[in-house]
Amino acid sequence: MLRSLANQKTGIVISDDKFDMFYSRLSRRVRLLGMRSFREYCDLLKKDPTHKETTEFVNAITTNLTSFFREMHHFSYLKDVVIPELLTKNKAEKKIRIWSAGCSTGEEPYSIAMTVNEAMAGERGWDVRILATDIDSNVLEKASQGVYPMERISGIPKATLKRHFMKGKGKNAGFVRLKPEIRSRVSFGQLNLMENWSMDEQLDIIFCRNVIIYFDKETKARLVDRYADNLRQKGYLFIGHSESLYQATTRFRLIGNTIYQKES
Repeated sequence: MLRSLANQKTGIVISDDKFDMFYSRLSRRVRLLGMRSFREYCDLLKKDPTHKETTEFVNAITTNLTSFFREMHHFSYLKDVVIPELLTKNKAEKKIRIWSAGCSTGEEPYSIAMTVNEAMAGERGWDVRILATDIDSNVLEKASQGVYPMERISGIPKATLKRHFMKGKGKNAGFVRLKPEIRSRVSFGQLNLMENWSMDEQLDIIFCRNVIIYFDKETKARLVDRYADNLRQKGYLFIGHSESLYQATTRFRLIGNTIYQKES
């Protein structure tokens, strides 16, 4: 029953090899609420008019593994190929729109923002916005602050750290925060990819990495089709290193290592 609810609410398929993790996470939630059984918890979710517990349920079962500049080849391609191309393609309107779907605690959209700033050094008058969304309200709260412990930035080059981060002092010692010019590039919001959604304007780039791996074939195909609907012609879709669009769509072509471009 709970596996079915998880799929219904999030699109995530809880396979047998992930069931122990799923069971452990929900057991903690059931104990915290003082309930005696999972059936009692299912009843609560079904009668959840405010969706408060549904939000907690989703937060409990979603995985939020991320890091700055994870899968670095994506950011190199973004800086060396995509942004220079968009500077020419969008020159008349001077506007670029990017979406980080499944942004977790913010490392991905902030990495995108740092990459964009470096690729556009010297450019003036451009309207560049990065929308970052996730289904988990807890990680979004952390992400919006732009504050991270020092160990989260251990692999970032010193020049990048100096350019884009501020080191905490006093009670904030041991933490860093993204500089205002990076934080201001990113807007965070809660979004369930399984619900009805559409963007206010067409996008140039979508990052959706290590998300579709949790979905079944039909759900993945529907989601990818909606991504295509919301991307401009020749727009880019970046997915995770263990993911593929093979047999899921004919609307994208593979142009690099887990980098796709919209064809139609």
